[in-house]
Amino acid sequence: MEEEGHYPKITIGVCVMEKKVSSAPMERILERLQAFGEFEIIKFGDKVIIEDPVESWPICDCLIAFYSSGYPLEKAEAYAALRKPFLVNKLEQQHLLHDRRKVYEHLEMFGIPVPRYALVNREVPFQELDYFVEEEDFVEVHGNRFWKPFVEKPVHGDDHGIMIYYPSSAGGGMKELFRKVGNRSSEFHPEVRRVRREGSYIYEEFMPTGGTDVKVYTVGPEYAHAEARKSPVVDGVVVRNPDGKEVRYPVLLTPTEKQMAREVCLAFRQAVCGFDLLRCEGRSYVCDVNGWSFVKNSHKYYDDAACVLRKMFLEAKAPHLSSTIPPTLPWKLNEPVQPSEGLTRQGSGIIGTFGQSEELRCVIAVIRHGDRTPKQKVKLKVTEEKLLNLMLKYNGGRPRAETKLKSAVQLQDLLDATRMLVPRTRPGRESDSEAEDFEHAEKLRQVKAVLEEGGHFSGIYRKVQLKPLKWVKVAKSNGEGEEERPVEALMVLKYGGVLTHAGRKQAEELGRYFRNNIYPGEGTGLLRLHSTYRHDLKIYSSDEGRVQMSAAAFAKGLLDLEGQLTPILVSLVSKDSSMLDGLDNASIEMEEAKARLNEIITCGAKAVQSNGSPEFPWMVDGAGLPSNASELLPNLVKLTKKVTEQVRLLAKDEDEELAETSSYDVVPPYDQAKALGKTNIDVDRIAAGLPCGSEGFLLMFARWRKLERDLYNERKDRFDITQIPDVYDSCKYDLLHNAHLNLEGLDELFKVAQLLADGVIPNEYGINPKQKLKIGSKIARRLLGKILIDLRNTREEATNVAELKSNQDQQTVFTKTRKEDKDQVKPDSRRVSLSDLKADSRRVSSSDSKPDSRRVSTSDIDEDDDKEETQYRLDPKYANVKTPERHVRTRLYFTSESHIHSLMNVLRYCNWDESLQGEESLVYNSALERLFKTRELDYMSYIVLRMFENTEVPLEDPKRFRIELTFSRGADLSPLEKNDSEATSLHQEHTLPIMGPERLQEVGSYLTLEMMEKMIRPFAMPAEDFPPPTTPQGFSGYFSKSAAVLERLVNLWRPFQKHATTNGKILAKLVLNRENFYLTNKFNDMNTKFIYFLFYLFSSGSSNVGKRLCVDRDHECWISKNSILDSNQIGRTWVGY
Repeated sequence: MEEEGHYPKITIGVCVMEKKVSSAPMERILERLQAFGEFEIIKFGDKVIIEDPVESWPICDCLIAFYSSGYPLEKAEAYAALRKPFLVNKLEQQHLLHDRRKVYEHLEMFGIPVPRYALVNREVPFQELDYFVEEEDFVEVHGNRFWKPFVEKPVHGDDHGIMIYYPSSAGGGMKELFRKVGNRSSEFHPEVRRVRREGSYIYEEFMPTGGTDVKVYTVGPEYAHAEARKSPVVDGVVVRNPDGKEVRYPVLLTPTEKQMAREVCLAFRQAVCGFDLLRCEGRSYVCDVNGWSFVKNSHKYYDDAACVLRKMFLEAKAPHLSSTIPPTLPWKLNEPVQPSEGLTRQGSGIIGTFGQSEELRCVIAVIRHGDRTPKQKVKLKVTEEKLLNLMLKYNGGRPRAETKLKSAVQLQDLLDATRMLVPRTRPGRESDSEAEDFEHAEKLRQVKAVLEEGGHFSGIYRKVQLKPLKWVKVAKSNGEGEEERPVEALMVLKYGGVLTHAGRKQAEELGRYFRNNIYPGEGTGLLRLHSTYRHDLKIYSSDEGRVQMSAAAFAKGLLDLEGQLTPILVSLVSKDSSMLDGLDNASIEMEEAKARLNEIITCGAKAVQSNGSPEFPWMVDGAGLPSNASELLPNLVKLTKKVTEQVRLLAKDEDEELAETSSYDVVPPYDQAKALGKTNIDVDRIAAGLPCGSEGFLLMFARWRKLERDLYNERKDRFDITQIPDVYDSCKYDLLHNAHLNLEGLDELFKVAQLLADGVIPNEYGINPKQKLKIGSKIARRLLGKILIDLRNTREEATNVAELKSNQDQQTVFTKTRKEDKDQVKPDSRRVSLSDLKADSRRVSSSDSKPDSRRVSTSDIDEDDDKEETQYRLDPKYANVKTPERHVRTRLYFTSESHIHSLMNVLRYCNWDESLQGEESLVYNSALERLFKTRELDYMSYIVLRMFENTEVPLEDPKRFRIELTFSRGADLSPLEKNDSEATSLHQEHTLPIMGPERLQEVGSYLTLEMMEKMIRPFAMPAEDFPPPTTPQGFSGYFSKSAAVLERLVNLWRPFQKHATTNGKILAKLVLNRENFYLTNKFNDMNTKFIYFLFYLFSSGSSNVGKRLCVDRDHECWISKNSILDSNQIGRTWVGY
């Protein structure tokens, strides 16, 4: 056989615009190809491509040709037809990439997941279409509704003006995405709320990705490289390295994503191809295909791409030549050694110390919201037909069911009804008998005023509850029998409670503090962890607007983001009201506690029944109440009246009629749309002697007048102690934000209110340890269960990684011992193929050596009942980090005061439960004493659990994982504090400092995860009571060991579907574990019969197959063994959603 050098060289024609040829990635890869000595590179140049006829173009064996601005694609096609070279990227299919509609259609044709979308095609600008409907919070296309946030894309692929529209519940507005300009890639427009109508657009569901986008680059169907970057939808700031390049980090693809990369490459017949991947809730979607794309600034990628392209060219034009990669690559590069920015361990955390062998694995924080305006409430009984019908409209026609109105549509309906009911004039009080009607009308006016403020419904700071009180039997409209109808209901309007500029500043600052102090190492380490998918961050919030915005502001500080809070809120914060809202589960016990508390305060010390001499002061009923509480109450009322009268006089100048009219005659409260974006105090208002924020004197007077009326009933000579926290709240707010008004007696009122509130507030959640534990476990039950799941999942993941690393180390030793017996390098040993990329710690069947995600053994599926979410990983082969295997889980739960108190009470009093008698508390005595003296868990107070792994301890040793507990009192410094220089400075900005963390354990103590679970489990929601988790990636469409059983069943059913659409492809997913299997499916156009069909198939035959079928809110069907449902129950479950 002749030597390789005697063969003629293969000519590679580079028929692309000169700007692309001269790009760094193209030059580096062509240099490497030429270094092999097998190829001759011919660069056509712009003049030849644009001006010369194709017949005179250079002749070549292989052709690199792709479209860019100004490129004559049709000429390139003519040349390819004339000379028939081997094409790296097919030319005809490149036309598809110019039209996003065709791209999505092609992706669907090949079964590649895309976001849910709809097309709006206009022949002329601003054409009205009967199938397109736009409302305030959604658009509807051909009956398909897309709720905000949604994405609007021009159909032309070269138009990069993509818009994201945000819901009114998050403040509204629009974010414009565009190609990077300087350090910007997007811009937020808070005033834009209507979609564009000048062209044709794709509307698609917004996919929350946790603030990170993934770019995938293929070089042939067997190779894919993926990089993560900060998503432009968060704050629009492009993160760049010192060389000015956008910072990106290589990440691992899951088995499913590898298959998607292969299919994109084959579907569009583009060997070198880039596309955008969205990772959302355990699933991945392709949202854009870019065509020819190279990775920037990666020498390893340049090596791999050159090797893969070389193999393509040789197999196409010289199959007789060996495409084996030589042991030493022929090119010589003086590659600069880039400094590693991996996290550096430190010997001490925020509290205590931990050894060099300890790694932080998990951070769980439960955080109260930031400083807010006083919460306000209007209560009135309504009998008006319009309001009762409105209640029935939104509660499903159930006469005894409560209704909550919060959306823009619901509040608009209520406003319309209220406007019709409010009298146009205010008659004077002619007699006492009319006083009640007069007050009712004034309350309706206040409801109307509150609903009208701001000019639109921002949604997150106003809500109305309608609770039926009385019912009557009436004849049905069809004359067949009787039905109940409500005749009276209680309307409760809640407003105020807006996050102030100070609250936003506090939340951002606390986020920065966490970034720099909670995680070992420097603050930049956390950002690098997060960007490289080694930081698994999820942020949860209750339904309250102030809590959601606190979470968004905290995320902004934690991740060093910029810009408005609305995009951050939508991108990074998930609402979970069932876990972080509400006191309903403990309402009876809390009423009992308040009744006992009232008895203790009003009757004095005699009512306190301590069982002998308690060992600790916090064990007595009503611990923390001042001994002279009953004497302080009259003084509290007197001072409240004094402050109220001063505010009345101030308001008199604003409206002379106020002095003689009802206290309910108020102007609209805060313009919440404006308040949402404020970050600093309004200097002009303060200079003018007006209240801070958007509160006028009229509303301020209404606030104080209501407190005065509710605190003490003169006719009944009765105090309402539940108003004490509200008086304290208003005092503190006005001392902090309205000190410039110089209200006489306000500081004295604050001192009295604080004494009483410090005793009342903690005791509202139980007047003794046993009751505190009972109430706390009911309120925080779900949150406690979720915390245990977080800790357990972290432990299992860390254990899997440790086992995987140990196996890899053993394999490395084994490989080294056999390397001496090998005479040559194995083919393609230097090429990173799809099968070489490993996804996280999930184990793929060892027989699966090809990049085919469809072959996954069921024995490899983790058999945990509470399976964690899909994890995404950094690719250590390309990443320049010291510890690519490091992975930190962060779970942040933002909530209100009730959940902070409840969680703390469970932690410190858990050993009072009968099942844990004899066990020590999780909180040590010194900390219990400190907590007893900490009467208030103020704004931004928090509880942090950090879990560390000692890598030198055996995996089975309980001491492998250690829990550290800390808490902060939040911003509980008194606004009257004069001896704190930092506080004095911050007071000028209407804010207070947040206290640092304090330990709940003794120095040197060791709380194992095992002990933590034992002490908390009795009070936590069991894992099996949580909804079924998201199905793991990579296990699509399998049952047992057959790769096509479920797919065939679905195909069997598909011909019988009457309303199937192009978007109706059924993606069935099945996961087996010890107790359940879940069949998750998007039932976009499925009907109930198919559910019956699946249930029938899977409820017969195998003993380990499920007997219970349900459908959750996301239209996912799941089956478990827990119980049996008949077909009627199944149908109702489906129809209910």
